[in-house]
Amino acid sequence: MERETTPSQSEWVIMEVFWASNTSLTAKEVIKKIQNKTDMSPRMVRVLINRLCQKGVLSYTVDEHDLRLYHYSVMKSREECQKEKSKKFVDSYFEGSKKNAMAALLQNTKLTEEQFRELEEMLEQCKEKEYSIQKDKDEK
Repeated sequence: MERETTPSQSEWVIMEVFWASNTSLTAKEVIKKIQNKTDMSPRMVRVLINRLCQKGVLSYTVDEHDLRLYHYSVMKSREECQKEKSKKFVDSYFEGSKKNAMAALLQNTKLTEEQFRELEEMLEQCKEKEYSIQKDKDEK
């Protein structure tokens, strides 16, 4: 089985703190920032931070003045994690069919006229991008 490299739902809560801060943080700083938003124990936060390091989502450096203190930094952006998570979702639940995944999401969602226009623009951009990539391959 392939090793997981994206944050779980609980880990995502931790990552939101890092993505919002835009700087390295200690476990204690993360615990302080989420203490009113979740009922996670400080121990659980530390466990999740460790898992995020194992997945390559966070990295750490040891404080040069206090070897017991770790400073954690983001290795993967929110966008990278969302992209990986989306691909795993499509692969797991829709046998890799992007079309079926999009259809399922769209059929169960009410969209405004503006949202439909935005989706049409996104689809057109994807189509143009794919056409451009294919054209470059054909020319080689």
